Amino acid sequence: MVRAGLTAAKLTEAAAEMADEVGLDRVTVSALARHFGVKDASLYSHIKNLRELRVRIALLGGAEMTDRIAAAVAGRAGKDALVAFADAYRQYALAHPGRYAATQLQFTPEEIADSAVVRRSAGLTYGMLRAYGLAEPDLTDAGRLLRAAFHGYIHLELSGGFGHPRTVQESWDRSLDALHVLLENWPARPDRSPR
Repeated sequence: MVRAGLTAAKLTEAAAEMADEVGLDRVTVSALARHFGVKDASLYSHIKNLRELRVRIALLGGAEMTDRIAAAVAGRAGKDALVAFADAYRQYALAHPGRYAATQLQFTPEEIADSAVVRRSAGLTYGMLRAYGLAEPDLTDAGRLLRAAFHGYIHLELSGGFGHPRTVQESWDRSLDALHVLLENWPARPDRSPR
């Protein structure tokens, strides 16, 4: 018997909570069906498959994280914006590791084509970086650098990869100081004109 009131949104929220509790890889259609006390087949009238469920978790997590970042950076520029952006990003990832993991999956353009979340997230990142005087293609390069630095740090932190006695927070703060200096002194692109 299908439990009344199941919707794609309710399934997504429950799957996101499950991902945070047990890890994204352990979220399955079967596990979600058991959670709601229904048969697997009952869920397929709301979601197509596990892949769609993961896209939904990623978009939910991305929207939540973007909202937190937007609130943190509002009215800030330069180093203040960078630190607020980075701290909001990290705090969300540490509080919601399963949702965060979903946001790091690779999606096809078709899966996220209509996503306002992706556009808003990119807009926030580029807006913060423009305050450093960057323009394309440096905006993309700097955005990729920040994402790699934040994600790498968070991944190591979540997996217990920092064993040195210095606090992880102190290293995070100094890393942000270094990224700020780098962004303020972004290297000029070499002249690629023929000689």
